[in-house]
Amino acid sequence: MDLAVAESSKKIVIVGAGIFGLWQAYLLAKTGHQILVIEQSPEPFADAASQYAGAMIAPFCEAESAEPIVCELGFEAAALWREHYPGLIENGSLVVAGARDQGELKRFARLTEGHEIVGAEDIAELEPDLAGRFQTALFYKDEGHMITPRALIDLKKMAETNGAQFIFGKQWSSEEVKADTDITIDCRGVGARSELSQLRGVRGERILIRSQDVELKRPIRLLHPRHSFYAVPWDDGRVLLGATLIESEDETPMTVRSALELLGMAYALHPGFSEAEILELSAGVRPSYPDNIPRVTVCESGRRIFVNGAYRHGFLLAPMLAAVTRGVIGGPLVEHPLLHFQ
Repeated sequence: MDLAVAESSKKIVIVGAGIFGLWQAYLLAKTGHQILVIEQSPEPFADAASQYAGAMIAPFCEAESAEPIVCELGFEAAALWREHYPGLIENGSLVVAGARDQGELKRFARLTEGHEIVGAEDIAELEPDLAGRFQTALFYKDEGHMITPRALIDLKKMAETNGAQFIFGKQWSSEEVKADTDITIDCRGVGARSELSQLRGVRGERILIRSQDVELKRPIRLLHPRHSFYAVPWDDGRVLLGATLIESEDETPMTVRSALELLGMAYALHPGFSEAEILELSAGVRPSYPDNIPRVTVCESGRRIFVNGAYRHGFLLAPMLAAVTRGVIGGPLVEHPLLHFQ
C-alpha cells in the first residue's frame, strides 16, 4: 500500500475533534496541509464518544471477537502509535478468568495469537496485587494502552505544533463549505447519521474509580460467559472499568443494572476494589456500520471525505484511517480495505 505524501498543500477543514478528527488533523498537518478543525462543543472533547474509550492498543486480543481485517490493520496502526505518540504505555495486556470460567480462557487462547500462558508465580510478578487470585492467565506482551483524556489532549497539541488550528463551540453544516476549502473531512460520528444511512449508534457504559488498595500495571480482561469486562489503569490510582456494549442509541445516564455488572466484575477481579471511590459513571453512543468496521468514505470527487464507524476500534484504528486519508489526498491510493467511494 502506497501512503504517499501530498505533493501540494491543501486547505482542509476537519469537522469533529474526537480521536478520528485528531489523528486526521495531526497526520495531515504534519504532511504539510493547512488544517482547520471545527468542533461543536465549547469544551474540548465534551461531546466526543472517544472520551469513553478504554484506549487499549490490543490487536491480538481483538481477534477474539473482531473481524480479521481489524486485527490485521490493528498491527499497522499499533506501529503508528509507537512511532508518533510517546504517551503509549507498553506493559502488555493480561487476560484472566475465575476457576469456574477456565473454559472461557481456553476459548480466548484458541481464538487469539501473541500470548504466553503464565502461571500463578508469573501472574504475581506481573501484577503483585493479583497474587494468589488466579492460577493461569494469558499475557500479551506486545500490547499497550494509554490514559484516554491525556491522549486526546496530547494529540490536539501535536496537531497544533504542526500548524493545525482548532475552533471549539461552533456548529457546522455542509452548506457552510467555503469556496477556498479544498477538502472537508467529516469526523462527526453519530452526528453525520443523516448523511450516512448505514450508520447506527451502539451504547457503551463505563465507570471511573480511584483505588488506594489495588494497583494494576496494565489492562486486565476478566472473562465471563455473560459479561465483557476490562480494567485499565490510569494515573493517581484511577482505574477505568468497562464496558457494556448495547445495541441502543439511548444517551441517557448509566443504568443501575450496568453499574452493578461492572462493579461486580471489578469485585470479582479483586475485592479490594470495594473500597474504591466512584469518580464517574458515564454512557456514550459509538458510531458503527453494519460490519462494525470503521471506514473512509470519499464523496464529491474527493472534495468531501467521511471518516466514521469507530464502533469499539476507534483508538486502535485511528492512525490507520488517517494514513488512508493521507494516501487518498496525496495519491495514488485508490484501494484499501478501509476505503470506500460513494
